[in-house]
Amino acid sequence: MKKFYYFSEKNLKFIEIKDFNVKVGLFLFLTVFLLSSAILGGYFLFSDYLSPDKELASLRLENKALKSKLLEISTDYSVMQDELDALSKLSDDLKLAVNLKPLSQDEKLLGIGGSVSALSLDFLKLGKNIELTDALNFVENISRKFEFEKTQYDEISNQLAENKKLFAAIPAILPTTGSYSSDSFGMRLHPILNKYKMHNGLDINTNIGTPVFAPGNGKVIFAGRRAGYGLLLEIDHGFGYSTLYAHLSKVTVKEGRQVKRGELIAKTGNSGLSSGPHLHYEVNHNGIPLDPMDFFFEDFNFFDAKN
Repeated sequence: MKKFYYFSEKNLKFIEIKDFNVKVGLFLFLTVFLLSSAILGGYFLFSDYLSPDKELASLRLENKALKSKLLEISTDYSVMQDELDALSKLSDDLKLAVNLKPLSQDEKLLGIGGSVSALSLDFLKLGKNIELTDALNFVENISRKFEFEKTQYDEISNQLAENKKLFAAIPAILPTTGSYSSDSFGMRLHPILNKYKMHNGLDINTNIGTPVFAPGNGKVIFAGRRAGYGLLLEIDHGFGYSTLYAHLSKVTVKEGRQVKRGELIAKTGNSGLSSGPHLHYEVNHNGIPLDPMDFFFEDFNFFDAKN
């Protein structure tokens, strides 16, 4: 095999070049590789400038696919729009059921921030001509309506919880057993004073020591003696309601105590200005006396159910 040498000025002699063929081959390979890479890179770099129609066609195809997907999503949102309208109607019905005033259409639009229905009708007419801006506006309005309906259901939920407390607090049962007259509330001839006076309660005739039960949840705000009432107990039930129990022989709960409907609170007696053993029972709402008979259910006997 032929050998190759080069003259070294440093050593002042010829030195053999080892593996010359390998080094030359490697040099040629690297040169060809770099030139090929430069040519290919230049081709792809300038091909976009040389063939703009190809890029435009690709973009149009991509845009068509995106519009198709956008229309599909928009159709799903239009279905959601119908469901939200149904929920809005149900919300109005539920508000009536929990004693809340339904919102007017103007109030709904004010809460949402515009007319979603009008926008949806215009939006759905666009069909294949749908634009991204139209879709985003439609989705934003649907989202606002969803949040609005959510606040309405939160309000209904809170009112339901409040109603449960109200229903538990209303003095809805007869507080003791015995006989009573349905016309004892109002103006009547006082049995002892022998003069006409307003009678703000109901007299229930019963033996001394008959148990008296709380007709609703509440807090004992007075337990003691008061003028002609004798031994008296008063309960604040909240929501403006209060009840009073007079002529008692015994009080079994203290002031400040929280009581539940059906809990023993006292025993009947004949204390104070009384013509005989009975319970004088009053119901007041915001300080106005109400007829206790309006709070009894004739088809339900609490004491029979309790036993």
